Amino acid sequence: MSQYTDEFKKQIVNLYNNEKSPSEIMKEYKIARSTLHKWVKDYNGTQSFKAKDNRSLEEIELLALKKELTQLRMENDIFKAGSTDNGTKIAIIKANRDKYSISAMCQFLQIARSTYYNESSPKSHCCANENLIISIFRKSRNNYGTRKIKIELAKKGHQLSRRKIGKIMKKYALVSKYTVKHFKVHKATCNEEKTANLVARKFDERPLLEVVVSDLTYVNVNGKWQYICILLDIFNREIIGYAAGKNKDATLVYKAFSTVKSNLAEIAIFHTDRGNEFKNKLIDELLSTFNIQRSLSKKGCPYDNAVAEATFKIIKTEFVFNETFSDLATLEYQLFDYVHWFNNDRIHGSLGYLSPVDYKCMMSA
Repeated sequence: MSQYTDEFKKQIVNLYNNEKSPSEIMKEYKIARSTLHKWVKDYNGTQSFKAKDNRSLEEIELLALKKELTQLRMENDIFKAGSTDNGTKIAIIKANRDKYSISAMCQFLQIARSTYYNESSPKSHCCANENLIISIFRKSRNNYGTRKIKIELAKKGHQLSRRKIGKIMKKYALVSKYTVKHFKVHKATCNEEKTANLVARKFDERPLLEVVVSDLTYVNVNGKWQYICILLDIFNREIIGYAAGKNKDATLVYKAFSTVKSNLAEIAIFHTDRGNEFKNKLIDELLSTFNIQRSLSKKGCPYDNAVAEATFKIIKTEFVFNETFSDLATLEYQLFDYVHWFNNDRIHGSLGYLSPVDYKCMMSA
């Protein structure tokens, strides 16, 4: 538990309290079910994650006694099955799953949980493919089309054509967010600073943290425009910093830098368009402190910041458009959740259909 900060735990509780599926939270953030429920119970009850703030000595003793009694009852009920074949063990687990934990019964009977689930829930091949496609689409947050779903199916050992996948998607009305037409707002004026473009559109094969790009976009928060800023490492297209706020200004960019977990001195170049939120005294001082070189796109030329532009097109389509956030706090925890998924789970065509984190691990191996 020590590897999780209280801030991280609060964000997870926020996701749970706002009706994000517990199973999705567990899978995406690799959190055990017992851990998730403990965080929710503790924080919702006392606003604290410390065990001493949430249980009395009598409660701890009572829980221990109940657990011991349940274990003894379970062992007594299923003791005779300890030396039988797997089929008999699975039947006994099925018969007692409403009374005892499946995990505990599997452990006592020395049978893998995967064996139990695989043997007790057979499905037809066609139905399994359809369910898998639906699952991949939902896990992509309704973003993946046939191409990426085919890649994900192949990773799981299933070979289906894009045409077949398309038919299944149509059958279940699985429509990617990328098919929706989106509204665009007019960009603000830019500064006339004569700073060189050090990146020069050379976006490929850049080392880790050599070039970090950034951009901002508007978000509908309860009927008013507010903004998000991201910092993206060109090396693996990973979002290394992000922030949400009421104003499109230097403070928002500075806040995004404050969330970067790496040493800022490892960043060589900070490349952006010519928005005044990037070229100002506050950001100048930050870059100077960590010896980060500045690089600016040519005025009115989006191709000079193509990676940031492309990434924000993704973020706008998958996260911003057709969404209205109730308040800034809601936007912040949902952005936290989206960035985690974007970095750890979302596959990218430019990375050989790997996630940014998987790509970084592969390149460092």
